[in-house]
Amino acid sequence: RFGVTVEKIRHAIEDILWKEEDKENQSQRISGRPVPVGTQQKTKTPTIDTFGKDLTKLAEEGKLDPIIGREREIERVTQILCRRKKNNPVLLGEAGVGKTAIVEGFAQKIASGKIPDILKNKRIIMIDLASLVAGTKYRGEFEQRVKALLDEVRQTRNIVIFIDELHTLVGAGGAEGAIDASSILKPALSRGEIQCIGATTFDEYRRYVEKDAALERRFQPIVVNPPSVSETVEILRGLRPRYEEHHHLKISDDALETAAKLSDRYITGRFLPDKAIDLIDEAASLQRLTFSSPPAELEELEKKVNQVISFKEQAIKSQDFEKAARLRDRERELRNEIDKMRGNWEKTIPEHQRIVTEREVIEVVSKWTGIPLAQLRREERERLLEMEANLHKIVVGQEEAISAVSRAIRRSRAGIKDKRRPIGSFLFLGPTGVGKTLLARALAEFLFGDEQALIQIDMSEYMEKFAVSRLIGAPPGYVGYEEGGQLTEKIRRRPYSVVLLDEIEKAHPDVFNILLQVLEEGRLTDSFGRSVS
Repeated sequence: RFGVTVEKIRHAIEDILWKEEDKENQSQRISGRPVPVGTQQKTKTPTIDTFGKDLTKLAEEGKLDPIIGREREIERVTQILCRRKKNNPVLLGEAGVGKTAIVEGFAQKIASGKIPDILKNKRIIMIDLASLVAGTKYRGEFEQRVKALLDEVRQTRNIVIFIDELHTLVGAGGAEGAIDASSILKPALSRGEIQCIGATTFDEYRRYVEKDAALERRFQPIVVNPPSVSETVEILRGLRPRYEEHHHLKISDDALETAAKLSDRYITGRFLPDKAIDLIDEAASLQRLTFSSPPAELEELEKKVNQVISFKEQAIKSQDFEKAARLRDRERELRNEIDKMRGNWEKTIPEHQRIVTEREVIEVVSKWTGIPLAQLRREERERLLEMEANLHKIVVGQEEAISAVSRAIRRSRAGIKDKRRPIGSFLFLGPTGVGKTLLARALAEFLFGDEQALIQIDMSEYMEKFAVSRLIGAPPGYVGYEEGGQLTEKIRRRPYSVVLLDEIEKAHPDVFNILLQVLEEGRLTDSFGRSVS
């Protein structure tokens, strides 16, 4: 009556058994145990399929994000891969500048066929080193996996391995009496039997790869610099459809331009385009939350669907197929009702709530940095004109000092000053109790909306010559090197603050030399080599 025949049942059982067999084979490969002959999957590269991801295939299926710009870097990768020897490029750049995206762009170029003949039909396989190491409990299991991977690459001769975070090769799988992944790969790389693309940061390349001269000479470095603000805007425009589809929103051009400009100016310690992309993503998420709560009737219908699905599965297990068929029809009816109700609900959402504008981007930047919204929105003209009056509410008297500070802040906000220099550097002179520290605290509250935006350093604690290291951190090899400096760490955590150097006349002259850089350029380099501004 249900159209079930013996032949259909036999095919269904075979499918189930085949899936069970595939799962067993995969678990055996992952655990390092050999797969029995005759039960292996019908593929020439089982190890690569298990531990790798085919970027070329993903590009053909349109699952990779579009790459905007970076033609020069992609062309350089192509040139190095076409070399006869040492044809292994490594992309060097700070975190977030788009190293992995360049390799994805190269995979898209292969998929589109716009590539030299020597590289046509190549496959870019991203290898997951963590999966290679995972589960290798016994001596030789890791080496066996890597050897199987290299053998498959040699046999196919059309695979280019991509290893993100190349420095993890050094020491991967290495244990007492064993050799690590880099030592296994070096002979194959030197003979040109395999081709590899790497990506890592400058610090990790210097720390891990440069120390191994034999490994370093097998790779050709390509420096990847952060894009400019205008290039970042173009990158955001290319990615916009993906984020609009994910968040079910429209993203305006103003939002993209504001994200690129504000992230470049206010978000320190990170690099374009990564920080601008994150900014747009969170702004869209923020706007989506304003209308993300569906009506109670819709949630009730979704609960009913889940109940019907549960009853249907129970009916199938008990082989009550008539009841299962009725429940299946009921599930379809409920889903159609849900789609209709969701469509009607989305139509009631105001149009302005469906668009991510400059306002949402500014709100996210304010949350990240602690800068007041008014300052970012450029709505502070009235506030700046009334700055003296606002400061006088907290600091009584001191007209000359408040007037000088206010004029300097207005010059800065008007864009007259050099962007590289501090907003203002002031030397408050006077006897105890006249309001020097109070004025600094009032200035922090006025500029950044919070009294806590004041970094106060008691310079009487820096009377000795060696106290300089407390400001910027101890040199390498000394106690406290890992802790960083008191001043630099506080500014890194909260870059938009007022720095008060209290009782500065008591500090050692060598401390003054360090502060010259702060007063001139508005930046300081700590013991780790990081520039803080």
